[in-house]
Amino acid sequence: MADADLHFYFDPVCPFAWMTSRWVRAVQARRGYGVDWRFISLRLINAHVDYDAHFPPGYETGHTSGLRLLRVAARVRAEHGREAVAPLYREFGTRIFDSAPPADEAAAAHHRGTAAFVEPVLADLGLPADLAAALDDDSWDATIQAETDEALSLTGRDVGTPIIHVDPPTGAAFFGPVISRLPDEDDAVALWDHVVALTRFPGFAELKRSLRELPQLRALGVGEDEVGVQEDWHGGSRRTKH
Repeated sequence: MADADLHFYFDPVCPFAWMTSRWVRAVQARRGYGVDWRFISLRLINAHVDYDAHFPPGYETGHTSGLRLLRVAARVRAEHGREAVAPLYREFGTRIFDSAPPADEAAAAHHRGTAAFVEPVLADLGLPADLAAALDDDSWDATIQAETDEALSLTGRDVGTPIIHVDPPTGAAFFGPVISRLPDEDDAVALWDHVVALTRFPGFAELKRSLRELPQLRALGVGEDEVGVQEDWHGGSRRTKH
């Protein structure tokens, strides 16, 4: 999307990317922005990390499912155009995060990377079921790696997801912002304007705290009228060892 007002790099299994994407979509609706939804893979970022030693249990399965879903997204984009990525990501995120907490999170994390999860999504979007074959096709990983590298080249490597690039190719890019609550429409636009104004100052580098509320997502057990518990995300991730 050559005329996009911003590029949004997402991993479909990241809850913070999903929450931020909902906020960006709200701003997009008010401002009429063009958004190009691009790929960044947590699994590829952590390709050389010992998950058992560095992450809580289950993270490798979840991140691997995210990579598998991005393979499908890459094939959908290649065969059905860049505009097909936005509704695909929306459907992925809705099914992962806007439903009741799973009884078995490990099983749910694995299921997200399977044809049984993807094929109903494709059907609801009117896309061919055979696109699900991309789940197992690692030839798409080069495309995903290239966009992951592209995103990290804009911000540096000590970040997570999402990454937003405003007014590409020369505008500001940043990790986040990490938000745990979805603002209403007026506050969404005001928050956007404040964030962008800050990042457009040439000397600005970082504004950060590692304490985060668990996002207001049903799948995480936090209702829209509740405030999630605070956790300390070391260096912007759940890595327990660095």
